[in-house]
Amino acid sequence: MTNQSCQDQFILLGFSTRPRLEQILFVFVLIFYLVALTGNITIILVSRLDPCLHTPMYFFLTNLSLLDICFTTSSIPQLLFNLHGPDKTISYTGCAIQLFVFLGLGTTECILLAAMAYDRFTAICKPLHYSVIMHPQLCWTLVSVAWGIGLINSLVMSPVTMHLPRCGRCRVKHFLCEMPALIKIACVDTAAVESTVFILSVILVLVPLSLILTSYSYIALAVLRIKSAAGRRKAFNTCGSHLTVVSLFYGNIIYIYMQPGNNSSQDQGKFLTLFYSLVTPMLNPAIYTLRNKDVKGALKRLVSRKQGDSDFS
Repeated sequence: MTNQSCQDQFILLGFSTRPRLEQILFVFVLIFYLVALTGNITIILVSRLDPCLHTPMYFFLTNLSLLDICFTTSSIPQLLFNLHGPDKTISYTGCAIQLFVFLGLGTTECILLAAMAYDRFTAICKPLHYSVIMHPQLCWTLVSVAWGIGLINSLVMSPVTMHLPRCGRCRVKHFLCEMPALIKIACVDTAAVESTVFILSVILVLVPLSLILTSYSYIALAVLRIKSAAGRRKAFNTCGSHLTVVSLFYGNIIYIYMQPGNNSSQDQGKFLTLFYSLVTPMLNPAIYTLRNKDVKGALKRLVSRKQGDSDFS
């Protein structure tokens, strides 16, 4: 009744029962990963290089893009490696690191999206006091709290999950070392751990989500009072993009982490995890920029400036 045979490595089964699907997934996952990296790096560079975007909203968006880059990189390269060949193993240390990083960054994103909702609430509901309320110190504090809570959650739950007795069960029915998948292969009663996960999910997922929904309820009322059609359209575009990201991310997180021991559909769990760990980070830059004139204007200015410098030289 020990973990001796699992001290060296785990086997990530992933989609190994469907070799044909693995080949297709490898191509799509690789393309999506490269698009996610390119899009989020572009958001970071544009937000930092253009002085017009040195505002709280783009400060939070830069952090979200950095978070998404780290989030996808914590799992997708390993998935690509497993999809490409017969080797499905991951070392015990690698699994522990992946669990720690993935869990921490996922938690951080939950809190960061709530901070972004508060920023939009302040901008639309209290526009005259916006610059006073959302001063740089508060922005840094909110971001630090988000990253700090993610770190604490990982420090608490990762050791608990990794030290569960598995009685030689090393075959993880997932493509990454995610907490629910590791809990399922434990050979002891995991009711206490699952209860802890559920309680933490309520605190770290449902509480921020409640704050987001409350913020947007006030925002909706404020937007309806805006007399200018252009003003209403701009407010709806900005807030609509944020709500789209929130829906995509939180919907999948709630399904997976609010029922960590559920065995209803393992394939469904894999695809949902793939969605919020890859597809959502890939879509975020497009969602925030396609209908955002500020970002498109900043991109045009940067391209024009680069062309001007080239012509001058």
